[in-house]
Amino acid sequence: MSAFEIGRRAFVAGLGISAATARAGFTTQPALVLAYFRDDKEVDQSSGLHLAVSHDGTRFEAVRGGASVLAPKVGDEKILRDPCLFRGPAPGSPYHLVWTTGWRGTTLGHATSHDLANWSAQQAFPVMQAFPGTVNVWAPEGIWHPGLKAFVLFWSSTVPGMFSDALGTSKGGLNNRIFYTVTRDFRSFAPTKVLFDPGFTVIDATFLRGGDGRLHLVVKDERLHPLKKNIRIASAASPTGPFGPLSDPLTEHWTEGPTAVWLGNRYRIYFDAYRAKRYGAIDSTDLEHWTPVTDLAMPVGARHGTVLPVPSRLASRLLGH
Repeated sequence: MSAFEIGRRAFVAGLGISAATARAGFTTQPALVLAYFRDDKEVDQSSGLHLAVSHDGTRFEAVRGGASVLAPKVGDEKILRDPCLFRGPAPGSPYHLVWTTGWRGTTLGHATSHDLANWSAQQAFPVMQAFPGTVNVWAPEGIWHPGLKAFVLFWSSTVPGMFSDALGTSKGGLNNRIFYTVTRDFRSFAPTKVLFDPGFTVIDATFLRGGDGRLHLVVKDERLHPLKKNIRIASAASPTGPFGPLSDPLTEHWTEGPTAVWLGNRYRIYFDAYRAKRYGAIDSTDLEHWTPVTDLAMPVGARHGTVLPVPSRLASRLLGH
């Protein structure tokens, strides 16, 4: 029996999804959608959002033959990198997409969709405008916070002079930490604060919720001196912390863009091995011992994406089945 042939109760329990939400859309055989961008010889960063679908968590088939499903129109440089899909808990709630709008700037991009095919008007939220001199807003993501009954949006930013680099440095004078804001309606936002500061530069934060309901923060250790550039994990009391100590590295050097999911009987972290120009993945049953996934099949040119469970019927519609 594959990891996806697990039944509705086990799957939705592992995701922390309510029974009402499960009845409203999740079937006994959910699928995964990968939201990604392409950065290869065939396309450029303005090509926008790309999607792929998997029914086993290992083999992903590109939607529309790999063509873009959403072209970027807003933000600092009007590009679309590092897309993240997420959703609220209410039945029928839309899917939210956030993304990096530029290598430099203070905004993140946002749009919504109910079917991942038709999209709302795009918005650019100036989430770091209260921090003069901010260099960048990279790899934004979102998660529902049940305690706050609101979404937590979080991303990586460098604010010159705000943090020490005594524990290691990155290239180009960047010294990123994870920042966040909270919103219920994507119109008003709480003041931006620091979400995660381990004492050195970090980027590409994401969350993983396991079968036991516990939450974990997955993040890239961005240090170049000493060389790290790999992925680590820490326990999380909630989407706003506090956080436990970071684990030892889970991946080799030159990996980034983690995205993580509970597959019903194991954890899986996908990552972008960007120097090798390939995707990788690792599995674990205990968050301590990790095994490489050797048969992973990703779309051509896929870069730094996020995975999200969706109903099988939605996945089938995206593939035109």
